Amino acid sequence: MIHLLSKLSFDSILSTTAGSIVYPPGGKFGPRIQQDIQLVLLYTGEMEVTIGNRILRVQPGHVVILKPGHEEFFTFSRTVETWHRWIAIHVQGLDEHSPTLLNALPEFLPLTEEMNRLTDLILQVQEHNAAESDLLRHLGMAALHLYPAECTRSQSRQEKHPALYAAQSWIREHYMEHVDLAAIARHAGVSPEHVVRLFKRHLESTPMQYVWSYRVNKAAELLAHTGLTVTEIAYRCGFKTSHHLARQMKKFKGRTASEIRQNSWEGIR
Repeated sequence: MIHLLSKLSFDSILSTTAGSIVYPPGGKFGPRIQQDIQLVLLYTGEMEVTIGNRILRVQPGHVVILKPGHEEFFTFSRTVETWHRWIAIHVQGLDEHSPTLLNALPEFLPLTEEMNRLTDLILQVQEHNAAESDLLRHLGMAALHLYPAECTRSQSRQEKHPALYAAQSWIREHYMEHVDLAAIARHAGVSPEHVVRLFKRHLESTPMQYVWSYRVNKAAELLAHTGLTVTEIAYRCGFKTSHHLARQMKKFKGRTASEIRQNSWEGIR
């Protein structure tokens, strides 16, 4: 049942869109009737989604699946800005069994770099193509394949190395704050030496390299899709100064912050 999404045919996908938005403290949205299969990627703040009589509470570092036909109302963090992105796939031809099969999927999963990269790609392609283009429809199909696959991988990660899973989840929720190896190890429930071994074995990285890479990716997203200053982005993403952000951006991305922003604006024009 969990593979229903990956079995949808290309012809059933009418369009694919993506977006990015930052809600101020106390922000709300809705009510609305969900028309698509939508994946919502939450990065900062928090989100409560009222779906009928249920409330789905989502923390940063997770991706949520929203299903067609439900009335939804969104409430965001009262104290901090809430930043999320989304992928919406408009499908046709769902039969009477589809709601039951869709409900068999977990409502949210840990947010992975694969889902982030796919969202990046859809946003880039969308700048030059209509939502109904074959390329965007193919990318929408890729998203429908990825969510069940991530579910399987998430279950596997929890079974194989729960400390690593806990460390990654904590980093994704606290990357904008002061993070050090001792804190990562403490929240993973293992020694600093052991958390280093886990990251090197499974991710070919150290915990702090993972932190800086994650911060750089979040900063690149804000550079591309907001008008925030480099100094403000540095502050929001856990960098000490804008110069620190610039050095790490060049190290991990091979481009400067100005180049990333300029390329994004050139794509919009």
